Amino acid sequence: MFKRIVLAAALVSFATVASADVRFWKHVWKQTDFEKSSIDFKSVLQGGPGKDGIPSLSDPTMMPVADDTRLAPNEPVMTVEIDGQAARAYPIRYLMWHEIVNDRAGGIPFAVTFCPLCNSGIVFDRRLNGNTYSFGVSGLLRNSDMIMFDRETESWWQQFTGEAIVGDLQGQKLIKIPGWMESWDTFKTRNPDGLVQDEPNARRNYGQNPYAGYDTGRPFLYNGENPPHGINPLARVIAIENQAWPLQRIKEAGTLTENGYTISWNAGTASALDKRDIATGRDVGAIRVRDASGNDVVHDVSFAFAFHAFHPTGEWMLAK
Repeated sequence: MFKRIVLAAALVSFATVASADVRFWKHVWKQTDFEKSSIDFKSVLQGGPGKDGIPSLSDPTMMPVADDTRLAPNEPVMTVEIDGQAARAYPIRYLMWHEIVNDRAGGIPFAVTFCPLCNSGIVFDRRLNGNTYSFGVSGLLRNSDMIMFDRETESWWQQFTGEAIVGDLQGQKLIKIPGWMESWDTFKTRNPDGLVQDEPNARRNYGQNPYAGYDTGRPFLYNGENPPHGINPLARVIAIENQAWPLQRIKEAGTLTENGYTISWNAGTASALDKRDIATGRDVGAIRVRDASGNDVVHDVSFAFAFHAFHPTGEWMLAK
């Protein structure tokens, strides 16, 4: 723990000094237009690995759910269901090490993203203004959240919001596609004819969590305010636009209908950020959000500090 704290302090110090002068970034980001920016560059920190140091994936091999022999029943997967297409599962054991998967189904190109430091899993449509973009991991963080980049313009994108914050596309926003985290067992039971991402051909400790104990510790490389109302910064919240429901409240209710949403919690999904072995992580359950018509609603189950950082005036949906 001591070494980790020293490393964090060193990274913060280095990144703060470096980012104060945009010329530093220009050595690596030669295509990025830094004249177009909506952020203070002092808020950008180096997360450790550099540009593409965490390699995103594109067009992954998918296989029938019946063929997978690696995943434990309680392991978390990101689920994507496109109308008319077989449901797809993207295991967190792979996203933990790659953070972005560029894929497509039914003619829709999308990116499945997961930021471990924020526990933020979001799916984006990769189309924008008639163009299709492919996303990579910059190695940079803002409010402890991954900054993505597109390979076409090297604009920087905030993963939590899907908004371009630096570069030619600054101010543009990606459309979010409903996606959610649930257990492998839940996915394959509901989708016996579904598909699951096969293990990537890379040397990684798939199934292992490199951030063991993180979600019971404290945010890493985060210098912002703590959430209000005494909420633990690493408490999980269900974020829907600018509103956040504490997961614990949903867990206690089982199902809650409020503000036009029906939010349900079901046991059986391991935390990916608890134990070294993901499958042995404590049960944090899974969330599903639907509207009054029964359609899935775009949402994210993230840490409270991240929601507060990007929605400082957001509404906290606390027990009444």
